[in-house]
Amino acid sequence: MIEIPVVDASNQELRRVEVQETIFGQEIRKDIVARMVNYQLAARRGGNASTKRRSEVSGGGKKPYRQKGTGNARQGTARAPQFRTGGIVFGPLPHSYEQKLPKKVRRMALQVALTAKLQAGELIIVESFGLTEIKTKAAKMIIEALGVERSGLIVLPESDQVLELSIRNLPGIDVMRVEGVNVYDLLAHEKVVMTAEALNRLQERLA
Repeated sequence: MIEIPVVDASNQELRRVEVQETIFGQEIRKDIVARMVNYQLAARRGGNASTKRRSEVSGGGKKPYRQKGTGNARQGTARAPQFRTGGIVFGPLPHSYEQKLPKKVRRMALQVALTAKLQAGELIIVESFGLTEIKTKAAKMIIEALGVERSGLIVLPESDQVLELSIRNLPGIDVMRVEGVNVYDLLAHEKVVMTAEALNRLQERLA
């Protein structure tokens, strides 16, 4: 049984909540996490680089010059790659960099990342932020009270416009809904702040 403290906006413990060991008690598998990060980064690549092959460049409808008597090597078309306006040999073409990774492995990687955050003391569960108006100063005070110094990822159960607008000008702080929680963003931030309701929904998602 694993228990996590739930704090208020001033970082005072209110209660403790039990979490599932299958999610927050995983063995730390760096290989699984590395595969998942590579999977995510590969999916983000655009793959838009493109060059024209010799069949795609313009011109080259006739021989550049006659076959013999010029002292030059014989040439059949100006589209050949040795010409300045010719086609590109083995140049990049648009394609997808996406990799295949089983759903079971992806789920395990997310569970390992959450376990690592919990074991490192970088996972904070807050009852609620208690913001009633859009105010960056108030949001900054709450973030600092929760122990987030350089970077933090705030996980919410649903969209909260007041909180999102209050935080958007704070450097290094990002807001995400439970549905978007992923391994790369968890590891890219120093601290992860999650509401109690978001924790429940995340456990339902990974159960």
